[in-house]
Amino acid sequence: MSVRFELNGEPCGFAGDPLTPLVDVLRGERFLTGTKAVCREGFCGACTVHVDGEARMSCLVPMAGLAGRRVTTIEGLVPPGAAHPLQAAFEAADVVQCGMCFPGMVMSLSAAFRDRPPASRDEVKAAMTGNICRCTGYERIVDAVLAGLAPTNASGAGGSDV
Repeated sequence: MSVRFELNGEPCGFAGDPLTPLVDVLRGERFLTGTKAVCREGFCGACTVHVDGEARMSCLVPMAGLAGRRVTTIEGLVPPGAAHPLQAAFEAADVVQCGMCFPGMVMSLSAAFRDRPPASRDEVKAAMTGNICRCTGYERIVDAVLAGLAPTNASGAGGSDV
């Protein structure tokens, strides 16, 4: 089966088994290793990408469902050399330890708060549901999200999927 889709703003194609998970194509054929293949069951959120602007766990997305769709990975979230406000906030708050959850969290949270900053800690926690971090406490992550997406920091994020 042949599938044409957009990957990080560029036309892309896939020819192969239509049930191949997107995460395998991203990592194995496109060498976009920011998308992590951890649980492969949709449980951990490390493989989260945007499909048409919505957060999706790429281990659960078969290639057959991507025809004509727009896929954005952590590598394509903002222009090369730039940092999304969440990436900058995570770094400033030193919340990343092993880094396995980091891209998936950024992708989930950037989709959840693309049009407006989070209103509360509870709203951030709800948006993080499905993203597991085994290294750090979630409170520091929530603090970083609230700081990174505060109205004064939300402008100038760049990218079409932010």
